[in-house]
Amino acid sequence: MHGTYDFEDLILKLSTPFYICLIGIEIFLTSRQPHEGPGVRPAYSFKDSFTNALLMLLNGGIDLICRAAYVGVLIWFYNFAFVEPIANPYLYWFALFLLEDLAFYTLHYVDHHCRLFWAVHVTHHSSQHFNLTTGFRSSVFQPLYRFIYFIPLAIVGFNPADIIVMYSITQIYGIIVHTEYVGKLGWLELIFVTPSHHRVHHASNVQYLDKNMGMCLIIWDRIFGTFQEELPTVPPRYGLTKPVGQEGLVQTVFHEWHEIGKDFRQPVDFKTKLKYLLKAPGWSPDGSRETSKELQGKLLKCPDPGDLLP
Repeated sequence: MHGTYDFEDLILKLSTPFYICLIGIEIFLTSRQPHEGPGVRPAYSFKDSFTNALLMLLNGGIDLICRAAYVGVLIWFYNFAFVEPIANPYLYWFALFLLEDLAFYTLHYVDHHCRLFWAVHVTHHSSQHFNLTTGFRSSVFQPLYRFIYFIPLAIVGFNPADIIVMYSITQIYGIIVHTEYVGKLGWLELIFVTPSHHRVHHASNVQYLDKNMGMCLIIWDRIFGTFQEELPTVPPRYGLTKPVGQEGLVQTVFHEWHEIGKDFRQPVDFKTKLKYLLKAPGWSPDGSRETSKELQGKLLKCPDPGDLLP
């Protein structure tokens, strides 16, 4: 696996100045925009961007600590692969890209539809800003379980080292779509996740909740019914439907766990507590809260979307 570490180090060295240049350009463009007036919110704030950097470092630290364990798991399953590796290198890497992007879509879908995993992933969605540094606002504890979704790739004959390298490469694309300065991109919108698609994903508007889950390809969302186009009449409102409140690092990472703890202290049976943990965010036994699908169902019957605002 030493070659993998060397290649990842090369990716880091090449991508870092690339990110710095893009962020610098975006900050320059932001500085030329009006900072006051109705509905105007600066794309950047120092505190928010600093928090994003800290969350990235925490995520990377946990990933490094866990790496030996999850690589070992992937290698163990790879040893039992029942499919011969694809001989043609171009076809091999293209197939790995497709299947790993599908694996990420599955991971991302579960993160949004199971409260246990949403409690981890919610950190990435908690900022009310949307810029390139938001791409670094990592789900801190995701490295503890993300590798599970890549086990099928090892079982069908993809080398664990290649799986890790491919994820590192596709993450670069996943970061650069966090921007408001790129409009719609024509026919590319049919195939790839674009900044327009990802603005929808980060929005808390009812129409946009839990949409556009892909990392690089939007085809999975189109196939599985989670696609939503960015609508000119519905500008994205970034952040959570229920703002975190305090913006400290601990609160940002653990606020949903705190809410789960409050639900667990309710006088309900164990089965209901499990439902609080495993059902979709917003589920409640008495209907006092609503999931994104329930809100979207109401929206179809509600002539004024503003009536559904939290």
